[in-house]
Amino acid sequence: MNKDQVKGKAKEVGGKVQQKVGELADSDEQQLKGLKRQVEGKVQKKIGDLKEAVDDITDK
Repeated sequence: MNKDQVKGKAKEVGGKVQQKVGELADSDEQQLKGLKRQVEGKVQKKIGDLKEAVDDITDK
């Protein structure tokens, strides 16, 4: 795993928590921020996956 994969997963989990807190507090703003953070995390994780795939290919 590389740093983008780890940071992306952490953002994704943090976003899920933020979304849930927004639901419990009945805050649409917090829910949307949580969803946005989840998407950012997924994108960052995919970038990390791509970097790792490229490294694997170039190592061979």
